[in-house]
Amino acid sequence: MFIATLIVSIFLAVALTFSAVGKLTKNPAVIPIMEAVGVPADKIPVLAYLEIAGAIGLLVGLFWWPIGVAAAIGVILYFVGAVIAHVRVKDIKGTGPAAFLTLVAVAALVLRLNTI
Repeated sequence: MFIATLIVSIFLAVALTFSAVGKLTKNPAVIPIMEAVGVPADKIPVLAYLEIAGAIGLLVGLFWWPIGVAAAIGVILYFVGAVIAHVRVKDIKGTGPAAFLTLVAVAALVLRLNTI
């Protein structure tokens, strides 16, 4: 079961890192989406740092489970917020990736809790 936890946690940490890099480098594919859902430009780096914190927490949590659980819960809340932001502006196309990563974060939490 720990191997599944390892794979899901690393996958999610990599996805969070790529997402954060896109926000911090002001990738032209990312910024218009953030603006479309109503994220103020000065808050985009904050979201990126939250993603980086989540990625680090997931990786540290592989060695100390309470951090992994806290990070997974934080990532779930982050992506539930993203889903809500997309649904609020009727951006159904953008809801999919956020919903998928929410489910991956839930899987990371469940797996982490099952390997204590």
